[in-house]
Amino acid sequence: MTDSSNRSATIILDNKSVEFPVYDAVHGPSVIDIRKLYSQMGVFTYDPGYTSTGSCESKITFIDGDEGELLYRGYPIDQLAENSHYLEVCYLLLYGDLPNAAELEDFEDRVTRHTMLHEQMQYFFRGFRRDAHPMAIVCGVVGAMSAFYHDSTDINDPWQREVASIRMIAKLPTICAWAFKYSIGQPFVYPRNDLDYAANFLHMCFAVPCEEYIVDPILARAMDRIMTLHADHEQNASTSTVRLAGSSHANPFACVAAGVASLWGPAHGGANQACLEMLREIGTVDRVGEYVKKAQDPDDDFRLMGFGHRVYKNFDPRAKVMQQTAREVLDLLGTGDNEVLKIAQALEKVALEDEYFISKKLYPNVDFYSGIILEALGFPTSMFTPIFALSRTVGWIAQWKEMIEDPVQKIGRPRQLYTGAPQRDYVDVEER
Repeated sequence: MTDSSNRSATIILDNKSVEFPVYDAVHGPSVIDIRKLYSQMGVFTYDPGYTSTGSCESKITFIDGDEGELLYRGYPIDQLAENSHYLEVCYLLLYGDLPNAAELEDFEDRVTRHTMLHEQMQYFFRGFRRDAHPMAIVCGVVGAMSAFYHDSTDINDPWQREVASIRMIAKLPTICAWAFKYSIGQPFVYPRNDLDYAANFLHMCFAVPCEEYIVDPILARAMDRIMTLHADHEQNASTSTVRLAGSSHANPFACVAAGVASLWGPAHGGANQACLEMLREIGTVDRVGEYVKKAQDPDDDFRLMGFGHRVYKNFDPRAKVMQQTAREVLDLLGTGDNEVLKIAQALEKVALEDEYFISKKLYPNVDFYSGIILEALGFPTSMFTPIFALSRTVGWIAQWKEMIEDPVQKIGRPRQLYTGAPQRDYVDVEER
C-alpha cells in the first residue's frame, strides 16, 4: 500500500468518533481506508455496484473519465495505439515497462510458439452443438484448459504462473478462431508462426484449405488496434470477476473463464454487437433522420447504442484512434452494398455535427467504431464479444498476477445489508 497522506477522515456514529487514514493515488481520487470500520464501529458501508469502493491497489491501468484519459502503466492509450503493437502492449501490461528489442523478440517468440492447441482439444470443440454461440464455446474451452495444461495451474509457483500467462495470451486467438470456424461449419485452420499476432488471427478465421489467403496489412493493423484498445480497462466487471475468482486461489484458466463469462453479459462486452443490431434496425440510410428524432424524444424508449460512455464524460480516447482506423478500413474495402456501413457513416456525421449530440456529449464511442470495423472485416456480430475476450485476456492475466503477488490481498467477501425476515422458529407443517 502506498504511504498514507497526512490527512484522515473522521466518522461519527452514536457519539463515537473514529479516524481512518487517507491514501493518495498517483492519479485520481484519494481513498479512505475503512478496513477496520467494522471492528472499530460495528458497521459496514453500503455501495451497490461498488462504484465508490476501491477493492484493490493497482499499478496497471488508470482512467480519468472527466478528462478522457486512459493510461496503460502510465502511457497514454493513443500513443500506444499509434506507435506500438499488441504484443508489445501485452509485455508492458504484464511486466510494467516497455521491452527493449531483445526482450520484445523473446516475448514474441514465446507467444508465437505457444499458439497451437493440444490436439485432443479438437474433440472438445466438436462436443458442442453446431449452432452453439461462439462465446459459449470460448467460455467452455478456456475453462477446460486446466484439464489439458495441468502443469501450469499451481498459483504458488512463479514459473507456472508465467507459463499459464503465455499460454493464454497465445492460445486465445486460436480458440476464438476455431469457435468461429466451428459455428460456420468450416475446417479448423492451424496457426502460422510466420505471421504476426493479429494477422495470424485473421488467417485462422478466414483462410480455407482450398485456396491461399493473404492478410492485408491494413486489416491486420486494424485488428491489432482493436486488440490494443481493449487490452485492459481498470476494475471493470469482468476484471473484478477475475480478481474475485482468483482471490480464492482458483487456477488461472478458471479465473479467466470466469472473466469471459462476465464479459458475455450484454451490459458489458456486448455493446458493439448492440450497436450493429441498432444499425440493422434502422435499416436504410434514409431512415437515419427518423431514428435521430426518436433518440431525441424523451417519451420514446429508443436508445442510440454506441454513443457516449459511462466512464468517459467528455470523449473516449480510444474512439479517436478507432475512428481513424475505421476510415482506413472503409477506404480499402469500401461499403459496397453493405447498407449497415452506409447507415453507420450517415449516423456518425449527424452525431459529430448535430447540436443535440454535441451538447449531450453523445459522441461515437469505441464500440461504435469497432463494430463498424469488425462488420467490414466480415465477422458476424456473434464474434464481436469473443474478439473482445481475446483482446482483454492480457489485462485479466496482468490483474490476476498483481492480485496473487499482493501481500495484503484476501479472499473476496463482500458484505450485505440484510432486510429479510427476523429470526423465527420452525413450525411443523400441520400447524402452518
